Amino acid sequence: MKQRTLIWTIVIGFFIAAALGLVLTRPQPKELISDTRVMMDTSIEIRIFGSRRTLEAAFKRVHELDKLMSRTLRGSDIYKVNQQAGREWVEVSADTFHVIETALRFAHLTGGLFDPTITPLVELWGIGTDNPQIPDPGAIEKAQGLIDYRKVELDPKSRKVRLPQPGMGLDLGAIGKGYAADSVAKLLRNRGVESALLNFGGNVYVIGGKPDGSPWRIGIQDPFSDRGTHVTVLEVRDTSIVTSGPYERFFIRNGQRYHHILNPETGYPAETGLASVSIISPSSITADALSTSVFLLGAEKGLALLEELEGVESMLITNDRKVYLTSGLKSQVKSLAKGFEFHD
Repeated sequence: MKQRTLIWTIVIGFFIAAALGLVLTRPQPKELISDTRVMMDTSIEIRIFGSRRTLEAAFKRVHELDKLMSRTLRGSDIYKVNQQAGREWVEVSADTFHVIETALRFAHLTGGLFDPTITPLVELWGIGTDNPQIPDPGAIEKAQGLIDYRKVELDPKSRKVRLPQPGMGLDLGAIGKGYAADSVAKLLRNRGVESALLNFGGNVYVIGGKPDGSPWRIGIQDPFSDRGTHVTVLEVRDTSIVTSGPYERFFIRNGQRYHHILNPETGYPAETGLASVSIISPSSITADALSTSVFLLGAEKGLALLEELEGVESMLITNDRKVYLTSGLKSQVKSLAKGFEFHD
């Protein structure tokens, strides 16, 4: 009897241990963790199904990139390059060098309309600061003379950058948030995050779908209404959606609106008949650069460029509320908010 009791005790113990092992090894549902912080001159929201430690690592990465690429932060790579314009070469981080190289490729692609050396104009207008102004034509012409992406000197071996003319300056504001979104998404995936939403001030990046298996639903902002009012909603997974428009940063003087997307050819805010440009791409740095590039190019030239690029789709909204779609997006967008209509 004692031997039989001992055998049953061992058997029951085995099944209990096996069951406990199944419970311990079964993937546990991850908690939704989110936070919003002001970084990179905008509101950064990160929502993940993961751990608080992973969320903090994501924000730390954004902070690191901001410290490297901010134009105004003393000691950043870009600040140093601009301070040494006309003088010395400056060694920069691998992140900064990559973003500068990418910005210069888009400058070439747009014939200089997207130009990362636009700093003299940006500082002259001061849009987004406490003291925006309408510069006099002479000052605008002088600033234009300092803008030319073709003059930027790069040494890939040493990761050094030089601006050859005093007064020149780099500004990565039209591409930096896209790179930051890509970088954070990579970090999250490496840490096992399978579902997340990043919103970097209009630069949205989603990882996977929602935990229930459904796609993320991302609204395209109505450029004529308050935040949260949408023209349409896209269902997406593992992609980035970046929207640019004159409604983001501007000032009004004498009844006229002056927005932050400056045309280096005219020296004034771009007037192309577009109210907003949304780019959909797995690469957020690409979507970020193209949203500004296409806005500067206008609907016709912008769409022509987009149709030549792989893995990129777009929605363009004009000032008269016409909606243009790239060919790959037409099957996904079936309806629009009242007051908008499709343009063939």
